[in-house]
Amino acid sequence: MARPRTRSRVHEAVLALARDTPIGSMSMEGIAARAGVSKQTLYRTWPSVGAILFDALLARSVDEHGAVTVPDTGDLAGDLAALAEATVAELTDPLQEPLLRGVTAALQADRALAAQYRDLLLRPQLAGIADRLRRGGVDDPDDVAELFVGAILHRWLLRNGTFDRGWVRRHVARTLRGAGDSGVGRA
Repeated sequence: MARPRTRSRVHEAVLALARDTPIGSMSMEGIAARAGVSKQTLYRTWPSVGAILFDALLARSVDEHGAVTVPDTGDLAGDLAALAEATVAELTDPLQEPLLRGVTAALQADRALAAQYRDLLLRPQLAGIADRLRRGGVDDPDDVAELFVGAILHRWLLRNGTFDRGWVRRHVARTLRGAGDSGVGRA
């Protein structure tokens, strides 16, 4: 595993390169040169460009303990809306969206990267959301968490609609209505 300072330099380099270079054209050599490290340093920690991109993006999505945070203000609908808005903002950020789409494409062909994505981001995110839903009194919180995240990712992946606060508000209401939660806005 790369030292924190090296990891930070590699993350900065890959994110900078990704802004200027199509992801399919990025190479380990280019990342190493931009970060001022050897290719061997990269390969000791990351097996591919996609893995480096994912690690850089993941580092921006978790807290200092590596956990995906979910708001908990006591207002379940408000917390889900805040989470959905933050997710949408990240997915549609003009600088970040091409990177996320590149990593998503890489997940389709790289089973190891897909497993890393599931284990380090998706499952912790779903577990955090399910825990928040459980505390909010929602039945079947694991399934509802998947329903909540799935609709956002589907809309983003297929570009089948825009995101706005109205859509987010309706999505949260649909999710909670589908969960049979009559206490929207409580806990």
